[in-house]
Amino acid sequence: MLDTQSVLEVLRPVQDPELQKSLVDLNMIRNVAIDGSQVSFTLVLTTPACPLREFIVEDCQKAVKQLPGVETVEVEVTAETPQQKALPNQQSVAGTKNIIAISSGKGGVGKSTVAVNVAVALAQTGAKVGLLDADIYGPNAPTMLGLANAQVKVEQGSQGEVLEPAFNYGVKMVSMGFLIDPDQPVIWRGPMLNGIIRQFLYQVNWGALDYLVVDMPPGTGDAQLTLAQAVPMAGAVIVTTPQTVSLLDARRGLKMFQQLGVNVLGLVENMSYFIPPDLPDRTYDLFGSGGGEKASTELNVPLLGCIPLEIALREGGDKGVPIVMAAPESASAQALTAIAQQIAAKVSVAALA
Repeated sequence: MLDTQSVLEVLRPVQDPELQKSLVDLNMIRNVAIDGSQVSFTLVLTTPACPLREFIVEDCQKAVKQLPGVETVEVEVTAETPQQKALPNQQSVAGTKNIIAISSGKGGVGKSTVAVNVAVALAQTGAKVGLLDADIYGPNAPTMLGLANAQVKVEQGSQGEVLEPAFNYGVKMVSMGFLIDPDQPVIWRGPMLNGIIRQFLYQVNWGALDYLVVDMPPGTGDAQLTLAQAVPMAGAVIVTTPQTVSLLDARRGLKMFQQLGVNVLGLVENMSYFIPPDLPDRTYDLFGSGGGEKASTELNVPLLGCIPLEIALREGGDKGVPIVMAAPESASAQALTAIAQQIAAKVSVAALA
């Protein structure tokens, strides 16, 4: 007898590869319908950026086709992103499910490039994404996201002033760069920095977000401490290059987040190798090689991916068109997209743990 229960039973052994649990037990199989020899149902993933989406769908179809009389299996795929749980002393950002810090131990390793492209890559999957530029002293993210000349509105709300974020490529963004002149330096001590980051968290009309990506300033200072203590963090990503001095600082940044109780999602090795545009089959290890993999092994954290150095990647940042938009087939764009998928998958695992 072909019925809903028999469909669910044959799907029960199929697991979410990241969570290692049954899709049925996780309530990820819904709306089962049977029409003659056709079975249809909804597969509800934990992120629209699921890197194993096609494999899960294929496993589901194979399982259901084992039932006698089933000829076709239609799977509608949607996603419900789980929300991180706040500790008693933390205040969640209204409507925001997951906050992800993109950080680095030192400047100049491409942290903002990674943050901007990861945010856009997540938005391309259909996720609702925000980007908070917490690099108050060096706010470069607006330029990279094509918002260098954006005008943002400040409105009066019930809790005081509320900033309306700028928007481009599917990503909402706030930055100190919107509030000061291009050449104006920010000469602030720690308490003022703490105050503006809290304003960017709580006094911005973010709306509903699956992911709020935070582009952190380099180092282990006030901004990192404020974020880790104020809000429930889905995790932190540490960006480094293969160079020894970069890896030394990256290790310090990683240890800082661990000491603050923030889950380190993994390392990203940027500028892993150079691909010359006139010789795309050649690669050059300008900053050494294997450093990210070695640090990943020693520190027991995942290496989320390695991003090559391409001229188009730099050009995209300067022109305000992220590489995942400008040249999605390029090696660097594919690496960044894969990294975004890895981050989303690990965030879901952390939320449901």
